[in-house]
Amino acid sequence: MDKVNQKLSIRWFYMVVGVIAMLFAGVLYAWSILKSPLSAEFGWGTSALALNFTLAMTFFCIGGLLGAQISKRLGHRVAIISSGVLSAAGFILTALLNNVSVVLLYVTYGVLAGLGIGISYNVVIATVSSWFPDKKGLCSGCLMMGFGASALVLGNVADAMFKSSIGWRTTYIALGVAIFAVLTLAAVILKKPGSEVVFPKAERSRSVGTETSEKQEFTSKQMLCRLSFWMAFICISFLAAVGNSVISFAKDLVISVNAPETLAVTLVGVLSVCNGLGRIITGAVFDVIGCRKTMVCANVLTIGAAAVTLLAVCINSLPLCIVGVCLTGMSYGACPTITAAFTSSFFGMKNFSNNMALMTFTVMVGSFVATASNKVLEATGGYTYTFVMLLALTFVALVLNLFIRKP
Repeated sequence: MDKVNQKLSIRWFYMVVGVIAMLFAGVLYAWSILKSPLSAEFGWGTSALALNFTLAMTFFCIGGLLGAQISKRLGHRVAIISSGVLSAAGFILTALLNNVSVVLLYVTYGVLAGLGIGISYNVVIATVSSWFPDKKGLCSGCLMMGFGASALVLGNVADAMFKSSIGWRTTYIALGVAIFAVLTLAAVILKKPGSEVVFPKAERSRSVGTETSEKQEFTSKQMLCRLSFWMAFICISFLAAVGNSVISFAKDLVISVNAPETLAVTLVGVLSVCNGLGRIITGAVFDVIGCRKTMVCANVLTIGAAAVTLLAVCINSLPLCIVGVCLTGMSYGACPTITAAFTSSFFGMKNFSNNMALMTFTVMVGSFVATASNKVLEATGGYTYTFVMLLALTFVALVLNLFIRKP
């Protein structure tokens, strides 16, 4: 094997490191499990805890922008290590809360942890993706799978630790330390490809190849001036809103259709597995059929997820609810993958880090809709109107989706 091919082959090792880093960073999404001991100890209500998740997602998006700037000025290693410090501080300080207002939770978990995870999310994706210009979808899918699988892996570990003699405070501290250690190690290992690395050409069908604009490189300002950006932004935001809403009340949703608590906790993990599968399957599909067809398929899947779950709560069917949760997980997993793939395909790789950070604000919009969903839930006392609202948003997204054209 020549030196060039040796340098290229290491990209698969970087992919594995990136997936592991994303796995630990993705613990932020295990909120439906992590919030349980906080509710029990401090008596904070559903809407107050839902707002914390919304704030975490908001600062997650801000962290993406901050990460892009730190990486540009100081390098990706400084950015990833900084994210580890902020994330660890957020979890450890949350563990130290005692007889305080919920506002302090918003600062520790919402602001610090959200900001730290957002930085690592953006920088890890940008760094590893730079090694896979020929496999954008697969790379995005694998990284997103690691991020989405965290709720199952670390979420269930945390739940078991909560119920043991360890307690929730020590569990939060352990999570903070683990995130810092893994992200710091990833920062040391990961690096960007040099100019001497030669990548294979992407194997695409003619229909796929003609829809991309890989030769065009858009700055963030130019991207923001494109109608295609805003249509995709709103579309993906509405699709993400379905997953964000279900994640925020997944356990309680399943219990509402007469599932035992143990099954409800398991289904939160199943939701996470489907989330991860949706990410990697969407990435693989993207590489075969292209960005536009993949986006429409993801939209149709989300419509199906919301419709099945709505039917489940209307007729009080546990089997249908399980199907709805699984479909929701897969459809939600498609969102970050098509976000990354759409950004690189439509607006190029030169300014990918900044552009991706702006596109990631779809998560923030989706989380605000999730807060609204919880408000509707509290006001009506059931999930029917919540899912009617979410289903309506998916149809609006489909209309926008069908009219998106490359810049």
